[in-house]
Amino acid sequence: MAVPANTWQTYNGLTSTIREDLADIIYNIAPTETPFMANVGKGKTTGTFHEWQIDTLDTAADSAAIEGNDAVNVALTATTRVGNYTQINTKTVQVSGSDMVSDNAGMGPRMAYEIAKKGQELKRDMEVGLIGTNKARAAGSDGVARQYGSIMSWIATNTNKAVAGSPADPTGNGTNARTAGTAHAFLESYLTDVIDKIFLSGGNPTMILTNTKQKRVITGFTGNATKYKEVDDKKVINAVDVYVSDYGSLMVVPDRFMRQTEVFVLDKDMWSVDMYRDFQTFDLAKTGDSERKQMLVEYTLTSKQQAASGGIFDLS
Repeated sequence: MAVPANTWQTYNGLTSTIREDLADIIYNIAPTETPFMANVGKGKTTGTFHEWQIDTLDTAADSAAIEGNDAVNVALTATTRVGNYTQINTKTVQVSGSDMVSDNAGMGPRMAYEIAKKGQELKRDMEVGLIGTNKARAAGSDGVARQYGSIMSWIATNTNKAVAGSPADPTGNGTNARTAGTAHAFLESYLTDVIDKIFLSGGNPTMILTNTKQKRVITGFTGNATKYKEVDDKKVINAVDVYVSDYGSLMVVPDRFMRQTEVFVLDKDMWSVDMYRDFQTFDLAKTGDSERKQMLVEYTLTSKQQAASGGIFDLS
């Protein structure tokens, strides 16, 4: 049916008088969860090189004593002193004077919006550095950034790889990165092997931290009995299900920022992220018609006893 003559339509002219339809909201689906940092402990450090001590008990033995014998002194073992460097992560925002007074759709003042956004990005960067990189600690210099040893440089005692003992595990004190070995598929026996080793070392693991690919593999494990149960406690952070081992239940927590080649079995109480300078935002010097702010955090990874955790490495 023809439109009556002289009917004005939105198609006429340039429609310059029609107001734009711009929703007053900004959609962003980028993930902001940081499961490792959310689940481990929090602490403080008072220097750029954070140190602590670790110790262990003598091997258990049947130490029968002779009746009436004199007391015999036993050998004493010194504690081991270990440490990790702090690392600085920053984000800087600069907004022009004109934009500072603009009425921006969906965000209000741009500076406030961008600072909030950069804060989320900074947390993501921290998660990647802690569990998504393979790096040793480094003292840094006047031209090189100081950095902590990531979790990959600490786990050494309870590991599973395609070839046992090859390549060698790191020394377990953050001083050297892990060497990649032969790629192999992830089997349930590798997971139970690491859990067994942790238990025999004295650890009580509570969380399996995994990437998305290996999470699907874990879901496919069958074993010889029911291995999973529903998580009813809504306070459990980012847990999808629970793996029931011979030594207790472990949360299975997927982490988007992990590499696809390893799975960590962790005692959460034996790890912490310790702050030297907690999250802070401050103004930078004004050099023209703009405003600049920097967000900063300085922190380190503390492995209170790496033998309480373990990992499956070099997964295909």
